[in-house]
Amino acid sequence: MANREELGIIRGARAGDAGCQLALGKLYLFGGAGLPLNVPTALHWLSRAAQQEQDEAWQLIGSHIPFEIAQHSLPDALRWYQRAYDAGIAQAGLVLAQLVLQGPASPESTALRPKAQQALEAAARAGLPEAQWLLANRAGGLPLSAPPPVQRSARPLAARRPAQQAWRADNVISSEDEARLEQLWQQDHTAFLAQARPLLRRLLAGAPADAEAARNGDWLPGPPQVLLLARCAELLAAAEPDAELQQCRELAAYGGDRNAQLALGLWFARMDGDGKRQSHGIAAVNFKRAIRWLTLAGEQGLAEAWFALSRIYLKPEFSQRCVAEAQSYLERAAEMGHSGAQLECGMYAWRNRRTDEHSDIRAAYWLQKAAAQGCKEAETALARIVASPKEADWMTDIVTCLTRELLESQPLLAARLELAALFGLSRAEALLLDVKAADQGHCLVVDIRASYGRSKRRLVLLRTARERQALDRIVRLFESIDSGPDGLEGNYRQRLYRLKTWLPDDLLAA
Repeated sequence: MANREELGIIRGARAGDAGCQLALGKLYLFGGAGLPLNVPTALHWLSRAAQQEQDEAWQLIGSHIPFEIAQHSLPDALRWYQRAYDAGIAQAGLVLAQLVLQGPASPESTALRPKAQQALEAAARAGLPEAQWLLANRAGGLPLSAPPPVQRSARPLAARRPAQQAWRADNVISSEDEARLEQLWQQDHTAFLAQARPLLRRLLAGAPADAEAARNGDWLPGPPQVLLLARCAELLAAAEPDAELQQCRELAAYGGDRNAQLALGLWFARMDGDGKRQSHGIAAVNFKRAIRWLTLAGEQGLAEAWFALSRIYLKPEFSQRCVAEAQSYLERAAEMGHSGAQLECGMYAWRNRRTDEHSDIRAAYWLQKAAAQGCKEAETALARIVASPKEADWMTDIVTCLTRELLESQPLLAARLELAALFGLSRAEALLLDVKAADQGHCLVVDIRASYGRSKRRLVLLRTARERQALDRIVRLFESIDSGPDGLEGNYRQRLYRLKTWLPDDLLAA
């Protein structure tokens, strides 16, 4: 359990403090007094610190985070290894070469291929055996995806102990087993489990009974072992839960697999991903341990874990129930793309619209995000909250008169008429709308009540790229203009007079 000092660092890191993020990354990288060694979580916090110009963070990433962990953080991880390689860290050059030459093709990796080859050659000259092996295979035309003869641990070299190395020598998964299991995993999960069972039992025979015992012992799984444990736990979970499943799940979670950490956290909380109570799970709910594992999974980028935490903090049986804490986790899950969290954030904001006038803007934002992921409930709520653009009757004939002459002589008036045509604005709304304040990115806030008392405030969503591009162009036109009643455009009477003066007589009569 984290001590008081470590809890302070965690709070600071979550609040965005760069120094705390660096300190927390180092604690997870090398192990703290009360925090488990967790390299994927270390990479998460070190990356966030590096984004805030903490040089030590990307240096630690380049020196200690291996390819097996970094490959799950593409493409963001590339720049840290590139920067560390440029600073002369040979290990960073090796991982950079692996990420670029072994990883999935992308515009970023394609551009870095020449530099990755140079980095691999430099790492080989520096005496790194794995770089020499990879370079020899590349020269001989062999695939780089073949594993090197020496298995590498995800733990930093300085943190290893002789007892751990002796265990790994006796329990390593051969490269042939690893390649065969990977092929079966892609083709047939039933065949995978049948082939993996003997290896799994041999692995569990030398492992502690659970993750808590593993924390205090010398057992240290490598990436192949963690992957085997996690995949077997996933397949065994579909069958009847047993002791083997639980041991697999706990050991995979201890080894840093985020999906296993999520499953273990839900198991301790006896609930599913939606927060509903489950009949299976631990005999007595342990929210403390559930929160620990769900937090680790969330820090590795699983939105489902933050959503599950928000459900826990709303449970009346939880002694530390806190609505504010639940809302914080809910918003974090929504920001990471969880459609259920986005729906709840949207509905929560809509319910609070009477205490905060701008809540409907936030509601529209989150509901639009959820609807984009196919959430029917969000689409229904969005239809109630946001007005769909309708064709303005008064613009039907006027829109054909938007000539070059008008654009040159009255550019602001022409822009307002274009807005009315795009978003179904009334004549008063078109002439009085504060264009700069109305643009909220995802929607247009139509509010002219200060100048036109009979109007009502409403939102109009931006649904197409054409609408977004047109609004951007019009906003740029108004950026240096004072749109108030004393500004260049004048008050409503003056704007209306200008419109009527420009209109042809037949339209004016209509």
